Amino acid sequence: MARINLLPWREELRKEQRRQFFVVLGGSAILMLLVVGYVHLHINGMIQGQESRNAFLQTQIKEVESKIKEIDNLDRQRQQLLARMRVIEQLQGDRSVIVHMFDELAKAVPEGLHLISMKQTGRNLTVQGVAQSNARVSSFMRNLDASPWFENPVLEIIQVDDKGQRGSRNFTLRVNQVIDKDKG
Repeated sequence: MARINLLPWREELRKEQRRQFFVVLGGSAILMLLVVGYVHLHINGMIQGQESRNAFLQTQIKEVESKIKEIDNLDRQRQQLLARMRVIEQLQGDRSVIVHMFDELAKAVPEGLHLISMKQTGRNLTVQGVAQSNARVSSFMRNLDASPWFENPVLEIIQVDDKGQRGSRNFTLRVNQVIDKDKG
């Protein structure tokens, strides 16, 4: 006799298909969790790497800023030193000019005239003195005008001194220095 299988094979097939579906579904869910976990870890790693690079850049920026401040300080010091050097060079150059100025001033003073004080402001020289007469003051001014080291002598004050020597004149005059580098 032929055997007839009356078992519900379709039902077993459905159960098997359902079991396979849940296995595939579970595997897919696990695979998706693994992929999401990997992506999460990878992105977190990238974020941490970028944060560490940012922190490194911040420390480098602070170091560069401190070096820039140091360079600025050194530049200011350099400018101050250059200014001092210019002043020293100018003083060195003016040293011989002062000697020549005093020499010319001594040559220009006529007999009977004495200088009391001198004050220099830039190119202007203010001279105070005592003379025996007005002619001596005029002679002194002509000598200053003839000198290559002075120009434009201007008499500011001349007064007769009643208390001092007989007939002496106190005077104040202003004269400009001729500054010429070829003379020094």
